[in-house]
Amino acid sequence: MALKIYDTMRREKRVFEPADPSCVTLYVCGPTVYSYAHIGNARSAVAFDLLHRVLRRRYGADHVVYARNITDIDDKIIKASRETGEPISVITKKFAEIYRADMAALGVLSPAMEPAATEHIAGMIAMMEKLIAKGAAYEGEGHVLFSVDSFADYGKLSGVDRDEMIAGARVEVAPYKKNPADFVLWKPARDDEPGWDSPWGRGRPGWHLECSVMIEAQFGHTIDIHGGGQDLRFPHHENEIAQSACAHDGVPLARYWMHNGFLRMGAEKMAKSLGNVVLAHDLLKKWHGETLRWALLSAHYRQPLEWTEELLTQSKRQLDRFYRLLDEIDFSSEAGDAPESISLTLEDDLNTPEAFAGLHQLRDIASQMEGAAREKAITRLRDAGRLLGFFNVPPKDWFRGADEGGPSDAEIDSLLAERAAARKAKDFSASDRIRDDLASKGIVIEDGPDGVTWRRA
Repeated sequence: MALKIYDTMRREKRVFEPADPSCVTLYVCGPTVYSYAHIGNARSAVAFDLLHRVLRRRYGADHVVYARNITDIDDKIIKASRETGEPISVITKKFAEIYRADMAALGVLSPAMEPAATEHIAGMIAMMEKLIAKGAAYEGEGHVLFSVDSFADYGKLSGVDRDEMIAGARVEVAPYKKNPADFVLWKPARDDEPGWDSPWGRGRPGWHLECSVMIEAQFGHTIDIHGGGQDLRFPHHENEIAQSACAHDGVPLARYWMHNGFLRMGAEKMAKSLGNVVLAHDLLKKWHGETLRWALLSAHYRQPLEWTEELLTQSKRQLDRFYRLLDEIDFSSEAGDAPESISLTLEDDLNTPEAFAGLHQLRDIASQMEGAAREKAITRLRDAGRLLGFFNVPPKDWFRGADEGGPSDAEIDSLLAERAAARKAKDFSASDRIRDDLASKGIVIEDGPDGVTWRRA
C-alpha cells in the first residue's frame, strides 16, 4: 500500500514518491536558540520525528536523510545577549544543547544533519549575488531585498492575498523598499552587533534566506519533503520558495510541503508573543517524556490540539495500562517489526488517532490470551508502540516515574530502609505507619518473595 501525506502546496493528500528511494530527503525548520522551546515548538519536532520513523521503516534507516537546522543568529538572540550580558555564542550553545536534550526526552531521534546558520554565510552571499544578477533582488541602503514582483507564484503556498501578506508579516514600510512586501535577505549590522563582510557592507542575513542556503548546501536544489509548523507557511516558507526558485531558474525547493497544526491554550494558539507558553523543559520536570509525546500525538498532526492538564493526566493513565501489561514479558528482548495494521495506519498521513486505537485493540487482545500466545501478543504490542516512539522504558522504571510533586526516589528508598529496620525489630506499628504514609502520597509498596518493590500509583 502506498504512503500518503498531505501536501500543503497542492492542498490534498498525495501518494509520496521520492525522487530517489535510496536517498529520501526530509528537512524541518528547527529552533532559534535564544530561550527554551515551548511545548508548541515540541509538537512540530515530535510530529516530524514520527514521519522520520515511518520513512525509515518503509525505505530503510540508511536511505532516509533528515536535516533539522539551528538558527544561531537572529534579532531575538542579540536581544537576549544584551539583556543577560552573555556572549551570543554562549547563549546559542546553551539553548541548542537544552533543545536537543528536551527533544530526546520526548523520544525524538537525532537528525542526520543539523546545519547552523552561521556556518553558511558564504553560501548566503553567493545566493544573493545570483538573485541580484537575475533581477530578483536589489540593494538599498546596505540592505539586500527580494523583489516579490519577480516571482509570479508568490503566495501560492499560503493562499493569502498581497494585502493580507503585508499585514501578516508586519512588514516595515521603508524608503529602501520598492514594494512594501519585499523582504530582507541581508541587513546592516551595528557596531555592537555580530556581522560579516559582504559586497553591501558589514551585515547579517535575514531569517528566510538561511534555510534556502542550508538546504542547497546539504541536499542540492530540491528536497523530497519540507516540514514545519503551520505558522511558518507565511512568510517563512513562502519566502524560501520564492528565493530558491528564482536562484535556481524555477526549480522547486521541495516536492512536498507538510505543516503541523497549532497547540492551543483556550481560545488562542500557544505563542511566546502572546505570553501563554508552557515550556517543554518545565513539563519534563513533572511528566515523563513519553506522556508528553502521547499527548502531542493524540490528535492528528494537522489538527489543532487543546493543551490541558487533563490531557496529560489521561495520557499518563493510558500509558500506565500498557506498561502494566508490558511488565509481563522480557522487555529487553530484541524488538521485531511493527504489526502491519499499525504501519498502514501511520502511512495514511500519520493517522495517530487510528494508530492509538490500534494499540488499544492490541492490548485488549493480549489481555484475553494466556501462556505463550499472550507473551507473543504483548511483544507485538510493544513493537507497535515503538514504531510511534513509545514503550522504551523498562516497566518497573516507568512506574517509579517522575516524582510529580511527591517524594523523590531517594526519599522513598530511605523510608523503605527505615521500614525494613522496623520490621526486623518487630516494630510493626512503625512499619505500618511508613507504609500508610507512602500510600497517602501515591506510593504503592509491594512485599514479595524477592523483597520489597514500589511504584507510583
